[in-house]
Amino acid sequence: MTNQFVPADAFCPNRRCKAHGKVSEGNIIKFGRTTTGVQRYQCKLCRGTFTATRGTLFYWRRTPRKEILETLALLAEGVRMSSIVRTKGIEADTILAWLREAAFHSRRVEEVLLCEYRLSRAQIDGLRAYVGTKGEKGAMGKASGRASSGVAR
Repeated sequence: MTNQFVPADAFCPNRRCKAHGKVSEGNIIKFGRTTTGVQRYQCKLCRGTFTATRGTLFYWRRTPRKEILETLALLAEGVRMSSIVRTKGIEADTILAWLREAAFHSRRVEEVLLCEYRLSRAQIDGLRAYVGTKGEKGAMGKASGRASSGVAR
């Protein structure tokens, strides 16, 4: 696995190709578009074709990219899945599949972004806690404003 991001037209994803996974200039050419408008590419060596969405959350998805991202954003904002199912008309199993795929890709992206940094589990947990509280100072140790008896202070 390479520890850098490269564009879709920089390498051949075909495992049987001699150029598989090797970043090279000019080996991949544009090869039209799919019926949904996604760019297709072809490797000059193996003649294999692939789309720009290969290896992404959007690969082989019929739902528009915007709809998937909007649905995942609603989940991230705390909107209940049942509400999304009812208002958007998307099956719960489909949304769960998108969510699982997004989680998989986010782990992969995290691996690439953090590969050069040696962080302990405690440092990562601290960063997540900080981001979760949006950086508010003292947010983790804030008093609730109520005494143990339930009477306001």
